[in-house]
Amino acid sequence: MKLNPALKNRSLMSLNDFSDEEMLELIDLAIALKERRDNGIRGDLLSRKNFALIFEKSSTRTRCSATIAAQDEGGCATYLNGNDIHLGAKESVKDTARVLGRMFDGIMFRGFAQDTVEKLREFSGIPVWNGLTDDFHPTQILADLMTMKQCFGSVKGKKLVYIGDGRNNVANSLMLGCAKAGVNYVNCTPPELNPLPELVEHARKIAAKNGSTVEVMHNPEEAVVGANALYTDVWVSMGEEAKKAERLKLLAPYQITMDLMKKTGNADGELIFLHCLPAFHDDQTTASKDTGALEVTDEVFESKYSKVFDEAENRMHTIKALFVSALANKDEFETK
Repeated sequence: MKLNPALKNRSLMSLNDFSDEEMLELIDLAIALKERRDNGIRGDLLSRKNFALIFEKSSTRTRCSATIAAQDEGGCATYLNGNDIHLGAKESVKDTARVLGRMFDGIMFRGFAQDTVEKLREFSGIPVWNGLTDDFHPTQILADLMTMKQCFGSVKGKKLVYIGDGRNNVANSLMLGCAKAGVNYVNCTPPELNPLPELVEHARKIAAKNGSTVEVMHNPEEAVVGANALYTDVWVSMGEEAKKAERLKLLAPYQITMDLMKKTGNADGELIFLHCLPAFHDDQTTASKDTGALEVTDEVFESKYSKVFDEAENRMHTIKALFVSALANKDEFETK
Protein backbone atom coordinates (compact mmCIF):
# COMPACT_ATOMS: atom_id res chain seq x y z
CA MET A 1 0.00 0.00 0.00
CA LYS A 2 1.31 3.43 -0.91
CA LEU A 3 1.35 6.15 1.70
CA ASN A 4 0.05 9.64 0.96
CA PRO A 5 3.00 12.07 1.00
CA ALA A 6 0.59 14.87 1.91
CA LEU A 7 0.19 13.26 5.35
CA LYS A 8 3.91 13.32 6.12
CA ASN A 9 4.76 15.12 9.38
CA ARG A 10 1.11 16.00 10.02
CA SER A 11 -0.28 16.67 13.50
CA LEU A 12 -3.82 16.02 14.74
CA MET A 13 -5.49 18.49 17.10
CA SER A 14 -9.04 17.74 15.93
CA LEU A 15 -10.50 16.08 12.86
CA ASN A 16 -10.61 19.56 11.28
CA ASP A 17 -6.88 19.10 10.65
CA PHE A 18 -7.59 16.59 7.87
CA SER A 19 -9.72 16.94 4.78
CA ASP A 20 -12.67 14.57 4.50
CA GLU A 21 -10.74 12.48 1.98
CA GLU A 22 -7.60 12.38 4.16
CA MET A 23 -9.59 11.23 7.19
CA LEU A 24 -11.15 8.38 5.21
CA GLU A 25 -7.74 7.50 3.78
CA LEU A 26 -6.37 7.18 7.32
CA ILE A 27 -9.12 4.69 8.11
CA ASP A 28 -8.24 2.65 5.02
CA LEU A 29 -4.60 2.76 6.10
CA ALA A 30 -5.57 1.50 9.56
CA ILE A 31 -7.46 -1.42 8.00
CA ALA A 32 -4.39 -2.28 5.90
CA LEU A 33 -2.14 -2.09 8.96
CA LYS A 34 -4.53 -4.37 10.86
CA GLU A 35 -4.31 -6.89 8.02
CA ARG A 36 -0.52 -6.60 8.17
CA ARG A 37 -0.54 -7.34 11.92
CA ASP A 38 -3.10 -10.14 11.55
CA ASN A 39 -0.73 -11.76 9.07
CA GLY A 40 1.97 -11.80 11.74
CA ILE A 41 4.03 -8.96 10.27
CA ARG A 42 5.90 -6.81 12.76
CA GLY A 43 7.66 -4.43 10.41
CA ASP A 44 10.12 -1.55 10.43
CA LEU A 45 8.02 1.33 9.15
CA LEU A 46 8.80 3.23 12.36
CA SER A 47 12.26 1.82 13.00
CA ARG A 48 14.29 4.03 15.36
CA LYS A 49 11.41 6.50 15.73
CA ASN A 50 10.79 7.67 19.29
CA PHE A 51 7.40 8.74 20.62
CA ALA A 52 6.67 10.68 23.81
CA LEU A 53 3.34 9.83 25.43
CA ILE A 54 2.42 12.76 27.69
CA PHE A 55 -0.58 11.78 29.81
CA GLU A 56 -2.21 14.06 32.38
CA LYS A 57 -5.21 11.68 32.53
CA SER A 58 -5.04 7.96 33.25
CA SER A 59 -5.71 5.63 30.35
CA THR A 60 -6.02 2.00 29.32
CA ARG A 61 -6.77 2.07 25.60
CA THR A 62 -4.90 5.21 24.48
CA ARG A 63 -1.72 4.40 26.36
CA CYS A 64 -1.58 0.74 25.34
CA SER A 65 -2.64 1.47 21.76
CA ALA A 66 0.04 4.09 21.25
CA THR A 67 2.73 1.92 22.83
CA ILE A 68 1.96 -1.15 20.72
CA ALA A 69 1.40 0.93 17.60
CA ALA A 70 4.96 2.21 17.84
CA GLN A 71 6.55 -1.08 18.87
CA ASP A 72 4.84 -3.16 16.16
CA GLU A 73 6.73 -1.21 13.52
CA GLY A 74 10.08 -0.92 15.28
CA GLY A 75 9.50 2.32 17.17
CA CYS A 76 9.81 3.13 20.87
CA ALA A 77 7.25 4.87 23.09
CA THR A 78 8.15 6.61 26.36
CA TYR A 79 5.33 7.19 28.84
CA LEU A 80 5.44 10.49 30.76
CA ASN A 81 2.74 11.31 33.32
CA GLY A 82 2.28 14.43 35.42
CA ASN A 83 4.77 13.21 38.01
CA ASP A 84 7.49 12.50 35.45
CA ILE A 85 7.86 15.92 33.84
CA HIS A 86 7.33 19.57 34.79
CA LEU A 87 4.72 20.32 32.09
CA GLY A 88 2.96 23.59 32.91
CA ALA A 89 4.13 23.58 36.54
CA LYS A 90 7.84 24.03 37.12
CA GLU A 91 8.35 24.49 33.38
CA SER A 92 6.09 26.09 30.77
CA VAL A 93 4.42 23.97 28.10
CA LYS A 94 6.32 26.00 25.53
CA ASP A 95 9.72 25.14 27.05
CA THR A 96 8.83 21.48 27.56
CA ALA A 97 7.76 21.27 23.91
CA ARG A 98 11.06 22.73 22.73
CA VAL A 99 13.01 20.23 24.84
CA LEU A 100 11.05 17.16 23.78
CA GLY A 101 11.06 18.24 20.16
CA ARG A 102 14.84 17.88 20.12
CA MET A 103 14.71 14.33 21.50
CA PHE A 104 11.59 12.68 20.09
CA ASP A 105 10.10 12.23 16.64
CA GLY A 106 6.47 12.61 17.72
CA ILE A 107 4.31 13.38 20.76
CA MET A 108 0.91 12.03 21.79
CA PHE A 109 -0.85 14.10 24.45
CA ARG A 110 -3.80 13.06 26.62
CA GLY A 111 -4.97 15.62 29.12
CA PHE A 112 -7.27 18.49 29.93
CA ALA A 113 -6.79 21.76 28.05
CA GLN A 114 -6.91 21.91 24.26
CA ASP A 115 -4.50 24.83 24.53
CA THR A 116 -1.82 22.51 25.92
CA VAL A 117 -1.79 20.17 22.94
CA GLU A 118 -1.91 23.18 20.60
CA LYS A 119 1.20 24.64 22.25
CA LEU A 120 3.00 21.31 22.06
CA ARG A 121 2.42 21.33 18.32
CA GLU A 122 3.38 24.96 17.91
CA PHE A 123 6.69 24.80 19.75
CA SER A 124 7.98 21.23 19.48
CA GLY A 125 8.61 21.26 15.74
CA ILE A 126 7.49 17.60 15.44
CA PRO A 127 4.12 15.91 14.81
CA VAL A 128 1.78 16.02 17.81
CA TRP A 129 -1.43 14.00 18.15
CA ASN A 130 -4.36 14.72 20.44
CA GLY A 131 -5.11 11.52 22.37
CA LEU A 132 -7.88 13.33 24.28
CA THR A 133 -8.58 16.79 25.68
CA ASP A 134 -11.64 18.27 27.32
CA ASP A 135 -12.77 19.53 23.90
CA PHE A 136 -11.98 16.75 21.44
CA HIS A 137 -11.11 13.04 21.14
CA PRO A 138 -10.21 12.60 17.45
CA THR A 139 -8.29 9.32 17.70
CA GLN A 140 -11.34 7.64 19.24
CA ILE A 141 -13.56 8.63 16.34
CA LEU A 142 -11.12 7.23 13.77
CA ALA A 143 -11.49 3.89 15.56
CA ASP A 144 -15.30 4.26 15.66
CA LEU A 145 -15.53 4.88 11.93
CA MET A 146 -13.14 2.02 11.23
CA THR A 147 -15.37 -0.29 13.28
CA MET A 148 -18.44 0.83 11.36
CA LYS A 149 -16.69 0.22 8.05
CA GLN A 150 -15.69 -3.28 9.14
CA CYS A 151 -19.28 -4.03 10.13
CA PHE A 152 -21.12 -2.45 7.23
CA GLY A 153 -18.58 -2.39 4.38
CA SER A 154 -19.25 1.33 3.91
CA VAL A 155 -20.22 4.08 6.34
CA LYS A 156 -21.68 6.65 3.95
CA GLY A 157 -25.43 6.97 4.36
CA LYS A 158 -25.56 5.05 7.65
CA LYS A 159 -27.21 6.60 10.71
CA LEU A 160 -25.45 6.87 14.07
CA VAL A 161 -27.22 8.11 17.18
CA TYR A 162 -25.15 9.29 20.12
CA ILE A 163 -27.14 9.19 23.38
CA GLY A 164 -26.00 10.85 26.61
CA ASP A 165 -23.84 13.85 27.51
CA GLY A 166 -24.14 15.79 24.27
CA ARG A 167 -21.39 18.35 24.84
CA ASN A 168 -18.44 16.20 25.87
CA ASN A 169 -15.26 15.57 23.86
CA VAL A 170 -16.48 12.31 22.31
CA ALA A 171 -19.80 13.80 21.20
CA ASN A 172 -18.02 16.82 19.69
CA SER A 173 -15.55 14.74 17.71
CA LEU A 174 -18.10 12.10 16.72
CA MET A 175 -20.37 14.78 15.27
CA LEU A 176 -17.50 16.12 13.17
CA GLY A 177 -16.22 12.68 12.11
CA CYS A 178 -19.67 11.50 11.01
CA ALA A 179 -20.20 14.70 9.02
CA LYS A 180 -16.88 14.23 7.23
CA ALA A 181 -17.66 10.58 6.48
CA GLY A 182 -21.18 11.16 5.20
CA VAL A 183 -22.81 9.45 8.19
CA ASN A 184 -26.18 10.80 9.35
CA TYR A 185 -25.57 11.87 12.94
CA VAL A 186 -28.02 12.47 15.77
CA ASN A 187 -26.95 13.87 19.13
CA CYS A 188 -29.67 12.81 21.58
CA THR A 189 -29.19 14.60 24.88
CA PRO A 190 -31.04 16.59 27.55
CA PRO A 191 -31.42 20.28 26.57
CA GLU A 192 -29.11 21.17 29.47
CA LEU A 193 -26.30 19.23 27.77
CA ASN A 194 -26.73 20.43 24.20
CA PRO A 195 -23.54 20.76 22.13
CA LEU A 196 -22.31 24.27 21.33
CA PRO A 197 -24.41 25.76 18.51
CA GLU A 198 -21.32 26.86 16.58
CA LEU A 199 -19.97 23.30 16.55
CA VAL A 200 -23.30 21.97 15.31
CA GLU A 201 -23.46 24.56 12.54
CA HIS A 202 -19.88 23.81 11.49
CA ALA A 203 -20.62 20.07 11.33
CA ARG A 204 -23.85 20.66 9.38
CA LYS A 205 -22.00 22.56 6.67
CA ILE A 206 -19.54 19.68 6.29
CA ALA A 207 -22.31 17.07 6.33
CA ALA A 208 -24.23 18.93 3.62
CA LYS A 209 -21.23 18.58 1.30
CA ASN A 210 -21.22 14.82 1.92
CA GLY A 211 -24.96 14.25 1.55
CA SER A 212 -25.62 13.62 5.24
CA THR A 213 -27.28 15.38 8.17
CA VAL A 214 -26.52 16.49 11.73
CA GLU A 215 -29.40 16.72 14.20
CA VAL A 216 -29.82 17.45 17.90
CA MET A 217 -32.78 15.69 19.54
CA HIS A 218 -34.02 15.11 23.09
CA ASN A 219 -36.33 12.08 22.89
CA PRO A 220 -34.34 8.82 22.65
CA GLU A 221 -37.24 6.77 21.28
CA GLU A 222 -37.72 9.21 18.43
CA ALA A 223 -34.02 9.73 17.82
CA VAL A 224 -33.10 6.07 17.32
CA VAL A 225 -35.62 5.26 14.58
CA GLY A 226 -33.71 3.96 11.56
CA ALA A 227 -30.35 3.96 13.35
CA ASN A 228 -27.56 1.58 12.33
CA ALA A 229 -25.40 2.38 15.36
CA LEU A 230 -26.22 3.50 18.90
CA TYR A 231 -23.32 5.08 20.74
CA THR A 232 -22.91 6.24 24.32
CA ASP A 233 -20.24 7.35 26.76
CA VAL A 234 -19.93 7.64 30.53
CA TRP A 235 -22.30 10.16 32.05
CA VAL A 236 -19.63 11.78 34.24
CA SER A 237 -16.38 12.68 32.49
CA MET A 238 -13.00 12.83 34.21
CA GLY A 239 -12.74 16.10 36.13
CA GLU A 240 -16.52 16.37 36.60
CA GLU A 241 -16.96 13.94 39.49
CA ALA A 242 -18.60 16.63 41.66
CA LYS A 243 -21.53 16.66 39.23
CA LYS A 244 -22.19 12.92 39.49
CA ALA A 245 -25.56 13.05 41.32
CA GLU A 246 -26.83 15.79 39.03
CA ARG A 247 -25.78 13.89 35.88
CA LEU A 248 -27.26 10.58 36.99
CA LYS A 249 -30.64 12.20 37.56
CA LEU A 250 -30.52 14.17 34.32
CA LEU A 251 -29.43 11.26 32.12
CA ALA A 252 -31.42 8.39 33.63
CA PRO A 253 -33.96 8.48 30.74
CA TYR A 254 -31.07 8.18 28.26
CA GLN A 255 -29.85 4.71 29.18
CA ILE A 256 -29.40 2.38 26.20
CA THR A 257 -31.53 -0.70 26.80
CA MET A 258 -32.45 -3.64 24.61
CA ASP A 259 -35.90 -2.12 24.20
CA LEU A 260 -34.30 1.05 22.81
CA MET A 261 -32.15 -1.03 20.44
CA LYS A 262 -35.32 -2.65 19.09
CA LYS A 263 -36.96 0.73 18.54
CA THR A 264 -34.39 1.43 15.81
CA GLY A 265 -36.29 -0.95 13.55
CA ASN A 266 -32.95 -2.52 12.59
CA ALA A 267 -32.60 -5.07 15.38
CA ASP A 268 -32.90 -7.87 12.81
CA GLY A 269 -30.63 -6.14 10.31
CA GLU A 270 -27.67 -3.77 10.32
CA LEU A 271 -27.38 -2.54 13.89
CA ILE A 272 -24.43 -2.23 16.27
CA PHE A 273 -23.72 -0.78 19.70
CA LEU A 274 -20.58 1.30 20.30
CA HIS A 275 -18.95 2.74 23.44
CA CYS A 276 -15.52 4.34 23.81
CA LEU A 277 -15.00 2.63 27.22
CA PRO A 278 -14.72 2.32 30.14
CA ALA A 279 -18.43 1.61 30.55
CA PHE A 280 -20.75 1.44 33.54
CA HIS A 281 -22.83 -1.53 32.43
CA ASP A 282 -22.86 -3.67 35.60
CA ASP A 283 -21.65 -3.62 39.21
CA GLN A 284 -18.40 -5.48 38.69
CA THR A 285 -16.01 -2.57 39.24
CA THR A 286 -15.20 -0.63 42.38
CA ALA A 287 -16.46 2.58 40.80
CA SER A 288 -19.84 1.12 39.83
CA LYS A 289 -20.75 -1.01 42.87
CA ASP A 290 -22.99 1.74 44.22
CA THR A 291 -24.73 2.44 40.91
CA GLY A 292 -24.66 -0.67 38.71
CA ALA A 293 -25.51 -0.10 35.07
CA LEU A 294 -25.74 3.54 34.04
CA GLU A 295 -25.39 4.56 30.38
CA VAL A 296 -25.98 1.04 29.00
CA THR A 297 -27.44 -2.17 30.37
CA ASP A 298 -25.38 -5.30 30.66
CA GLU A 299 -27.85 -7.00 28.32
CA VAL A 300 -26.91 -4.63 25.49
CA PHE A 301 -23.22 -4.43 26.35
CA GLU A 302 -22.83 -8.21 26.18
CA SER A 303 -25.16 -8.71 23.21
CA LYS A 304 -24.49 -9.65 19.60
CA TYR A 305 -24.88 -5.97 18.71
CA SER A 306 -21.94 -4.88 20.84
CA LYS A 307 -18.74 -4.13 18.93
CA VAL A 308 -17.03 -2.33 21.80
CA PHE A 309 -13.98 -4.59 21.92
CA ASP A 310 -13.43 -4.46 18.16
CA GLU A 311 -13.67 -0.70 18.62
CA ALA A 312 -11.12 -0.79 21.47
CA GLU A 313 -8.68 -2.84 19.37
CA ASN A 314 -9.10 -0.40 16.51
CA ARG A 315 -7.69 2.38 18.67
CA MET A 316 -4.33 0.67 18.15
CA HIS A 317 -4.68 0.35 14.38
CA THR A 318 -5.86 3.94 13.85
CA ILE A 319 -3.17 5.41 16.08
CA LYS A 320 -0.64 3.33 14.18
CA ALA A 321 -2.04 4.78 10.96
CA LEU A 322 -1.41 8.29 12.30
CA PHE A 323 2.16 7.41 13.31
CA VAL A 324 2.95 5.66 10.04
CA SER A 325 1.36 8.28 7.78
CA ALA A 326 3.43 11.00 9.47
CA LEU A 327 6.74 9.29 10.15
CA ALA A 328 7.15 6.09 8.12
CA ASN A 329 10.64 5.30 6.88
CA LYS A 330 9.17 4.04 3.56
CA ASP A 331 6.57 5.32 1.14
CA GLU A 332 4.78 1.96 0.77
CA PHE A 333 4.43 -1.42 2.43
CA GLU A 334 3.05 -4.91 1.93
CA THR A 335 0.26 -6.35 4.05
CA LYS A 336 1.17 -10.00 3.34
